[in-house]
This record gives sequence, structure tokens and C-alpha cells, in this order.
Amino acid sequence: MKKIWISGASSGIGRALAIESAKRGHLVYGTSRSIERLTDLSKLVDSVVDFANFQVSVCDISNRSEVEKYVKGAFGDNAPDVLINSAGVTSFKEALDTDLEETEQIIFTNLLGSIYTIKSVLPAMVKRRSGMIVNINSVAALDRLKGSSVYSATKAGLLQFSRVLREEVRENNIKIIDILPGATETPIWHEKVRAKYSDKMMSPEKLAGYIIDFVEDESNIVQEEVVFRPITGNL
Repeated sequence: MKKIWISGASSGIGRALAIESAKRGHLVYGTSRSIERLTDLSKLVDSVVDFANFQVSVCDISNRSEVEKYVKGAFGDNAPDVLINSAGVTSFKEALDTDLEETEQIIFTNLLGSIYTIKSVLPAMVKRRSGMIVNINSVAALDRLKGSSVYSATKAGLLQFSRVLREEVRENNIKIIDILPGATETPIWHEKVRAKYSDKMMSPEKLAGYIIDFVEDESNIVQEEVVFRPITGNL
């Protein structure tokens, strides 16, 4: 059993990861900004998993002090075995139409928020010489997708942060994994887009299964950057 902290656990890929982790018997710490959705998720997990080890808490990862307070309360001076950064937001607007308030929200959540969570657990992982950090990134870090300029910038920034961090912590037996999914059927997409393209999108539940397989791998292999796309490609 691993202690797994999943940010953005109340929706999308994060929700699927939380459910899959609980089904496999791991101790799951799920956080997001919505206590209502977290509560619903907790009830669902309790209904489908016998003796589920599942804890939920509100934590806005874009707020550094909230992250520090949560980690201290949940883990003390220790760290989870695994951190999965799944929280993310976007606006699907072209650069010209994305105002600065939206821009800051996307940057503070997707890039700085992930860095805040990583920095909050990394010292304890280094001290004990073990740990895993999984970033749910995006093919937007690699491709040029219209209407995603700020989102793409945050994902590309996180990808490069991970690449450098991976080299810095190899000697501490810490695995850094970036998952780069293509279009996945989650609420980040507008409901009209999901209705039109859902048959082409990937299933978050199927994707979660692959990711938790990586999390459970105890070997000396690390899946550094893994791209998942629908067989039909990008939308």
C-alpha cells in the first residue's frame, strides 16, 4: 500500500486516478478546491471499495500557504510515497482574447501550483531517499494547438521543470514521471465539444489504469515521459 496524494482529485483524470488508486488498496489523499465534489467522490469510493483508505481535503494548489498548511497537517515532517499533480485549468481562448486575470489563474494553477506541491514534499523524499512525482501534463506541451497558448506555456514550463528536476534527484532514488495525454473526456472540455467528440476522446478511467500501473512499479525503471493520444490523433 502506498500513500498517494492526488491534487485535482474531484474531477477528470484526477478523479479517475483517485478511484483507481483506492480500488487497488492504496491510501489516497485527495485534494481540490471543491468540498462538494470531494464529498461526492468520497461517498462513491466508499460505495465501491471495501475498507477504502480515502481522505479528502480542500486545498487550492495555486495558493502557496494553503499547500504548505495542507502538507504539514496531512504528512507532518514526512511525505507521501507518491505525489500526482492532476489539478489544471484552461480557458480555450486565443492569446488575444485571454485577459491577464485568466492568464494568471492558469499559470498559478498549472505551473506554479505544481511547483508548490513538488517543493512541499521534495525535501522529505530526498531525506528518506525514495519517492515518486507524477505530473499529469499534456500533449499541449509538445504541439501547437490554437486556443491554448497560455495553457500550452504552463505545460511546456512544467515539462522542462520536470526534466531538470529528474536529473537533480536521480541519485536520491526519486522517480519523476510526466504523463502527456491527448484529448481525454473530462469536464475541462466544454460540454458541446464532449458531445461532438466523445467517441474520439480517451477514457480517463482507462488512462488512470495505465498511470497507476506505473505508480506500482517497484523496479529501477522510470517511465520519464509518456505520451497518450486517441488513435485518431488530436481533435
